[in-house]
Amino acid sequence: MHLSRRQVLRGAGSLVALPALESLGFRRFAKAAATGLSGPSKRCVFMSIGFGVTKETWYPDINQTGANYELSEGLSPLARHKSDITVVQGCSNQFANEAHWGSTFWLTGANRYSVPGQNMANSISADQVVAQHLGQDTRFSSVQLNSSALEGHGPGLSLAWDARGKPKAGDNDPVQVFHKLFSADDMPLEQRQAAITEKRSVLDAVVSEAKRVQYGLSREDSEKLDEYFQGIRDIETRLSKDEAWLDVPKVNAPLGEPESGLKGRAEIEIMQDLIVAALQTDTTRSLTYRMPGQSLLQSLDVKPSSHNVSHYSPGERMEASKLRDKTHSELLARLIDKLKATKEADGSSLFDHTAVAFGSNISSIHYLTNCPTVITGGGANLKLGQHLVVEEDTPLCNVWLTMLQGMGINADQHGDSTGVVKELQS
Repeated sequence: MHLSRRQVLRGAGSLVALPALESLGFRRFAKAAATGLSGPSKRCVFMSIGFGVTKETWYPDINQTGANYELSEGLSPLARHKSDITVVQGCSNQFANEAHWGSTFWLTGANRYSVPGQNMANSISADQVVAQHLGQDTRFSSVQLNSSALEGHGPGLSLAWDARGKPKAGDNDPVQVFHKLFSADDMPLEQRQAAITEKRSVLDAVVSEAKRVQYGLSREDSEKLDEYFQGIRDIETRLSKDEAWLDVPKVNAPLGEPESGLKGRAEIEIMQDLIVAALQTDTTRSLTYRMPGQSLLQSLDVKPSSHNVSHYSPGERMEASKLRDKTHSELLARLIDKLKATKEADGSSLFDHTAVAFGSNISSIHYLTNCPTVITGGGANLKLGQHLVVEEDTPLCNVWLTMLQGMGINADQHGDSTGVVKELQS
């Protein structure tokens, strides 16, 4: 076939550019809802920080394990919830090699060089595995939240990566998140239905046209075109879900519209409130949140930058690092309070059915071993109220696999996992 660089797919009056295919003369680019049981549904929340913690004051004493351990200075604000949290030491991502990427591979455990010819590959994140299994009956299969300041997190559009290892977009404006979750759509129902129907017919026509060029392509181009088709199918799937929810009114918001322009600690608090509201109304069952770095420090009147604070030594930077840690723990304790105070229809609490993970792929001063990890919530049937020290360099994905199985998801492996963490299983 003689196709020009400008060749497009034509369908239903729309033009969609072909992906770059070497064979066509293009320049080659660089290489169980509710777990099947009665009662409230399982949910999960993953919250990641960028530049890790203060090693000297965040981790509990490695010699104190089990339930009878003493909370560290950095974790001390969680004292009232000590019996409901588990601190895990010893885990890491064996393929981690970038000291400024605190969350890119945090939920995937992927090897960025796993695809020949590419220097940035990823795989599905744990939250998206949950979304695949528990997100079919909610308006949003998953919700991704970002902060306005993302220092230390690394590449990605959120914590979430789809089944093809592609980044999923996140929202960083609490006001926009509020309206996305709870505000009625302004466009009349008939117009929204027509828009979705039109988009689907365009996609069908485009796919039909695209299959013409599939013959005679090299293996590499065929794989690239297959990925392109999969992207189109993903859009169609999302459109199908949009259509199914078109005539279902959004639930009334259990909180007021947030103030605009919130930063730092206030931003985290309102995002927490939105997380609880989304779970409470069963708008979604899988949420992620990339938490702020620089803006949090600024809200605490800390002068050094988040990066400089991560390179702490005794003195101002170390005190700033310790203050950041305690603030994170205070905010996590606040979230637990709200989850416990929010009641389900059967009288249990939202906390009883929500699995929460807090941590980072960076431990301290850019070290990539012993990832800080706190697990809480009853949604994954895990053994809480303990300090757990696992064998050094245990894959962090072993923790995620244990959580997934505890949520009733039939998964044998996740990322680079080598098995479950038996000490975490209830």
